[in-house]
Amino acid sequence: MKTDMFSSLKVMHGAALSTALSVAASVVIAAAFAAPVDAFAATATAPAKSAKAGKKPAKKAAAEKVSSKSSKAVSAAAADDDQPRAVSKKRRVAYTMNGRHHTAVRRVAFEPRQPSVGTAFGLHETPDALALRSSVAYVVDQNTSESLFDKNSRAVVPIASITKLMTAMVVLDSKAPMTEQIEVTDEDRDYEKNTGSRLSVGSVLSREDMLHIALMASENRAAAALSRYFPGGRPAFMAAMNAKAKALGMSDTHFENPTGLTSQNVSSARDLVKMVNAAYQYPMIRRFSTDRSYEVYTGKRTIAYNSTNALVRNSSWDIGLQKTGFINEAGECLVMQATIHDRPMIMVLLDSSGKYSRFADAQRLRTWIDNGGEQRITSADANGAGT
Repeated sequence: MKTDMFSSLKVMHGAALSTALSVAASVVIAAAFAAPVDAFAATATAPAKSAKAGKKPAKKAAAEKVSSKSSKAVSAAAADDDQPRAVSKKRRVAYTMNGRHHTAVRRVAFEPRQPSVGTAFGLHETPDALALRSSVAYVVDQNTSESLFDKNSRAVVPIASITKLMTAMVVLDSKAPMTEQIEVTDEDRDYEKNTGSRLSVGSVLSREDMLHIALMASENRAAAALSRYFPGGRPAFMAAMNAKAKALGMSDTHFENPTGLTSQNVSSARDLVKMVNAAYQYPMIRRFSTDRSYEVYTGKRTIAYNSTNALVRNSSWDIGLQKTGFINEAGECLVMQATIHDRPMIMVLLDSSGKYSRFADAQRLRTWIDNGGEQRITSADANGAGT
């Protein structure tokens, strides 16, 4: 009888142990599937305080490693805040353990970037001697206007935040007090691309600070607020932008908003050379656009901004003016005034196909010039009508 009782207890113990192991395994697998959610959430909040001295548990260290990698990825993607690169959504994942069905939710980014206008019109198929990733590339001598490198320079394409150079010139031409305080309102939010901004509604900055972060960090709400405080409001500001473009002989150019967050802001590389050359005559635009970092106090908090152009932090470059831009329709864009071998040049790169490829293309062009590159007309329509 004792033997029978012991046997029954042994069976019950085995069953309980099996159930416990099954539950533990389910918890471990659920945690593994949920890890990306935790890592994603960690990037949207402030970094946690440092842990006390001593070794961290293995699981905690692993989780923090995943969170760190996610944070770096988000920071890199936010370098140029013209528009998010992809849309993150939730996806339910199912799995089976010991005959039981379990589900876990994890966040995935699966929506690819829409093709640019240049891609749609086949501009990326135009061959060039340097195998550039940009569908439009144009380099000229700033003093003589001599064309040194030309790839699709007449193509009329969206220019994204390159727009802000014209925005800055119109602001400065107005002679409005740079110390005047400007407040961000709902009218300055992006209702077309639905992009976010670190400059919250209700933030108050001087006109000078707004211009500084609009040029250096491509702050969209700053550019929008500047246009709203123009005499006559934003409609008058847009009229002034287009009038300025016409006065500069920019016949391929049209502006619909002051930020560049619309595909209707269009220009050609040849026109942008004229705009860069005009903007270079403004000392404040030269200084603000090439600054590496800047802090502003919004009346609520202090925000530290960094340049959207990695090349301004490269001591081997002598950059006198620069502006980056990005929206899906425009691709990655970059314009610069730079001195190479004591020769001032203007460089335009539009519709580059990778986030960092516009900077790599700029370096390729500079290396080509360093090696004594000759004038090379590589555009299919260099001597014909614009597209």
